[in-house]
Amino acid sequence: MSDPIKVDIWSDVQCPWCYIGKRKFEAGAEQFGGEVEIEYHSFELSPDTPVDFEGSTADYLSKRKGMPLEQVNGMLANVTNIAKSVGLDYDFDSVKQTNTIKAHELLHYAKAQGRQLEMKERLLKAYFEEGEHVGRIEDLADLAAEVGFDRADVVRSLTEEEFLSAVKADQAQAMEYGIQGVPFFVIDGKYGISGAQEAATFAQALQQVRDEKQA
Repeated sequence: MSDPIKVDIWSDVQCPWCYIGKRKFEAGAEQFGGEVEIEYHSFELSPDTPVDFEGSTADYLSKRKGMPLEQVNGMLANVTNIAKSVGLDYDFDSVKQTNTIKAHELLHYAKAQGRQLEMKERLLKAYFEEGEHVGRIEDLADLAAEVGFDRADVVRSLTEEEFLSAVKADQAQAMEYGIQGVPFFVIDGKYGISGAQEAATFAQALQQVRDEKQA
């Protein structure tokens, strides 16, 4: 029985390509068929976003990228179609644009309790499909409770910024690796794959690593 292949994924809760990439990677790992150990790492696409941003995702992107609303809406429609192709139902009209630092702290809290993958999936679904707020402590605690965490302890952890240093360490590591966009996948600590690639690309990379380990 060979050891699992470690995959470190830098990602943000409000990154549409990260959720799409998650699904494509999961499909690739299934094609590969071997054991894969996944760990998510923090990356903030827009750390300057206020927790309660007034306006829609389209408004936000239009201001941030200096693009006309019509063009932004076209982009969002395109991403929504691509998401649909991997079984995701994006609803950008309901998305609550926010700051994701607390969501990243929560993911480290979940990791410390061995349930990071469940929490990651819940946050992405809440943000992109359900119009939930993923920037405020109380809302995050509700989502964490759904996954089975002690709500009061989550509030305590996020209020005390218990895992803020872990978030910062992930971000520093991303800078060291030269990661400028997400999703970014590091396979076995040595192969980097950028973006929401096709499932076959991930399967091939995993197979290559396994072949090298067995050689």
